[in-house]
Amino acid sequence: MLVYADGRQSGTIGGGFTEAEVRREALSALKTGRPKLLNFDLTGVDHEESALVCGGFMQVYVEPVLPDPTLFIFGAGFVSQAVAEAARPAGYKIAVVDDRMELANADKFPMADSFYVGRWEEAFAKLPVNDSSYLFIATRGHSLDLQCLRFALQSPARYIGMLGSLNKNRFLFEMLENEGADPAQFKRVCVPAGIDIAAETAEEIAASVAAEMIAVRKNLDIQAIRDAVRKIRNSKDFVPGYTVPDAIKNKC
Repeated sequence: MLVYADGRQSGTIGGGFTEAEVRREALSALKTGRPKLLNFDLTGVDHEESALVCGGFMQVYVEPVLPDPTLFIFGAGFVSQAVAEAARPAGYKIAVVDDRMELANADKFPMADSFYVGRWEEAFAKLPVNDSSYLFIATRGHSLDLQCLRFALQSPARYIGMLGSLNKNRFLFEMLENEGADPAQFKRVCVPAGIDIAAETAEEIAASVAAEMIAVRKNLDIQAIRDAVRKIRNSKDFVPGYTVPDAIKNKC
């Protein structure tokens, strides 16, 4: 039996209460991305109005089949290249958005599936962003970041991450608030993008961003994760560069 996100259904497992419950769980699985094993008692003992009395027990495995999400990368710089390299093997389609054809091309981004090159506002109008899309903003300047962030907050994207310092991002949020944007929407943006692992190189930043996007994809509480890691990093007991002793490693 196939159940589609819009509620359509193909096939059957026999109808009745069981099928209705499986259909409901299937729609839920499409939203969470998580499979589930359902158990049904058909003896009639545990039900009243919806009693199933055909005897025995029944198991149904519900597995969502989801398309690979698309990561839209705004800005074709070297950090964006590293993020694309990290995200591709994690199951993300890559779309690069920039106004510079000499950077946003297959030579610079051989892993990309699509390119949107041209004036930013014109590119925005062509982007097929939906509620399963991921957006990463890392342009070459504050004004372009602002344009991209404005577009991102008006989209239904599942994830929005932006490169840059807290001060820069705070400045951009203030600009948008002065334009009339709802400050509550700013909570959707992970700034700076990536889990705080003390990343310094482009590759390390990319690894932290990819980990953050995977956590979102797995329906983990990304804000709780960011807060917990930041708490560890700010702890007086945290020692930069600390490595696990061999004696402990050997017990793991």
